[in-house]
Amino acid sequence: MERRQQRSDPEMAEQTAEEIGEQVMGPAFLASAASVGLAWYYFFLRGDKERGLFVGLWPPTILAFASYINQRKIRQQLESITQPGTTLKNAIDSVMGST
Repeated sequence: MERRQQRSDPEMAEQTAEEIGEQVMGPAFLASAASVGLAWYYFFLRGDKERGLFVGLWPPTILAFASYINQRKIRQQLESITQPGTTLKNAIDSVMGST
């Protein structure tokens, strides 16, 4: 267990939850916004309503996957900080970056 903590702590300790969210949600937000534009293009400009509705279902799916990835990264960060057997002092030192 200790080897796992040593590998993931330097990577995870430097990233806050907000930074992780920004890394994942930025490209996902752009992809979902682009798919909304594409859905409007198909639905209104080309008149292909079925394809427009189909493409219109992509944004929630893209954002759901991005949210899932974000939650997994945050969970890994929490697990690396609060592993069983870790004292409170060690967990706080790990978060603060001092070893």
